[in-house]
Amino acid sequence: MKIILSSLKLLKSLQALSGVINSNNTLPILDDFLFSLTREELKITASDLETTMTISLTPDMAEGTGEVTIPARILLDIMKTFPDIPITLNINDDTLAVELIASEGRYKLAGHKSDEFPKAVTIENDAMEVLISAEVLASGFEKTIFATGTDELRPVMSGVLLEMSENNITFVATDAHKLVRYRRTDAKAAHSASFVLPKKPINQLKNLLSAKEEQVKLTFNQTNASFEFDNFKLISRLIEGRFPNYEAVIPTSNPNILTIDRLSLLNAIRRVSIFSSKATHQVRFKITGQELVLSAEDLDYYNEAKERLACSYIGDDMEIGFNSRFFFEILSNLPTEEVCLEMSSSNRAGIVSPIENLNADEHILMLLMPVMLN
Repeated sequence: MKIILSSLKLLKSLQALSGVINSNNTLPILDDFLFSLTREELKITASDLETTMTISLTPDMAEGTGEVTIPARILLDIMKTFPDIPITLNINDDTLAVELIASEGRYKLAGHKSDEFPKAVTIENDAMEVLISAEVLASGFEKTIFATGTDELRPVMSGVLLEMSENNITFVATDAHKLVRYRRTDAKAAHSASFVLPKKPINQLKNLLSAKEEQVKLTFNQTNASFEFDNFKLISRLIEGRFPNYEAVIPTSNPNILTIDRLSLLNAIRRVSIFSSKATHQVRFKITGQELVLSAEDLDYYNEAKERLACSYIGDDMEIGFNSRFFFEILSNLPTEEVCLEMSSSNRAGIVSPIENLNADEHILMLLMPVMLN
């Protein structure tokens, strides 16, 4: 086999795929890229058994057909050193030795048989197909992934729930301390369905989709989901299990409403939290009239901080405590100038939402559980 193509084109493809490969693989073959050459195109695949990603390229010139796996790390390292020049890959069909020719340089590395490389999953049984814009998927993943959990005993909470209906598509993530619900009314499905996608393919997708303006073909069944767009195809195993009934934990009656500048609150929390307990990261919110007082203390080291902020407030005077790290994450993932914090009591969850959505079809709700005040 012989392949000639641009070094920059190949490097960008390999870098996009490299996020799938784990640093410590149980199977040595998973440290390789799979190169599959047909008369029409070159397909390069990376897999970790759970997630498989393929990119299709049209070489400038190709001879022969076949498959070979090439060690990913050494190929990536050498490709990063080249300017944008044509490179040639010569693969010996018998020994699978790979010779890379670039300008005056010749580099040899050992290829491997493709027999042990994981076969691509086909999604057929009871498959459902939906077309979703890349922007909707990228926004949904970016707004929710930070709220996913890391508890191995509750794997279903380590991913993002995609709920599709005839009216909207909803993305939900929670770690039991915070919850994000991101809903788009400009994206719909023919039938109601839902699944939980793991964090790793979400990270891969959100990075690739953010620069795209096309439609993504989503195909899924009970066990796997496939995302096809441009010249990429990603297939991932879904997380099994029942996602928590998130609607049940969202308080419906919240008479105490605080409106405040998002950046002012974010920066004040950043400053005050430096003086909070390293165990609880607790920051106290004391709201009276049109004033919010943030305070934190670490009794072990006699550290204390207090800061006043002007705000707009409707409701009874109250005090409530929040984990400053979680609140900071929530404010960092809201795009608007002002935010609204709705509360019912000091021991019920607070709801944070933007005052004005930049997109009329976009609805964001972020929920944070309080911490017990000292």
